[in-house]
Amino acid sequence: MATKTASTGLENPLGPGLFRFLKDLKAHNDREWFQANKSRYEAEARDPVLRLIAAFSGPLAGISRQVEADPRPSGGSLFRIYRDTRFSRDKSPYKTHLGVNFRHRSAAAGGVHGPGFYLHFEPGGCFAGGGLWHPEPEALFKVRQAIVARSAAWKKLKDAGLEIEGEALKRVPQGFDAGHAHAEDLKLKDFYASTAFTNAQVLAPDFPDRLAEALRDAAPLVAFLCKALDLPF
Repeated sequence: MATKTASTGLENPLGPGLFRFLKDLKAHNDREWFQANKSRYEAEARDPVLRLIAAFSGPLAGISRQVEADPRPSGGSLFRIYRDTRFSRDKSPYKTHLGVNFRHRSAAAGGVHGPGFYLHFEPGGCFAGGGLWHPEPEALFKVRQAIVARSAAWKKLKDAGLEIEGEALKRVPQGFDAGHAHAEDLKLKDFYASTAFTNAQVLAPDFPDRLAEALRDAAPLVAFLCKALDLPF
């Protein structure tokens, strides 16, 4: 019987079948195998994650009412399991992880490329956090401008121990001071902070609490990014 956690009051709907399925999919990444095991995907992986998304709307609203948990199986917070192979040398038809994007409600935010929170399930590589991934050039420019204009607020984020990650340029982009105190951050092309989880932590009864804590830790960064892009948080 599932145990309710203390801070969120949520039960953890995830079971060991989630990782068993993803490991098997990695070993048999072809359409014939997936079609034969589609019911396993739905019962052991997709549906438990959708239940977590649905239940997490309450804790998420406590962090930001501008970010939504959408439990629809198609078009919601859960990314499709199907890979887009059109421009990839890797023609494997399926992802071997499950990704959940808690997107900003504003259409102006830019969807998956706007500020929000993310949850990643992969055997041996689970994590959750928030930030901005592969933003459009205009949004990226605005964030860099905000880092310069609100240097004290950006420094406060970093001084609090928030480790901000992302792909980076080799040089500070044109138009920005290479000698700026946050020059290394001005090189970033993404801005996100994350917390890693072991498989055991994901399956433990208190995982909803751990998830909420990880998103709360990343929330100051997401709030800074929203303000930079003139979005409510």
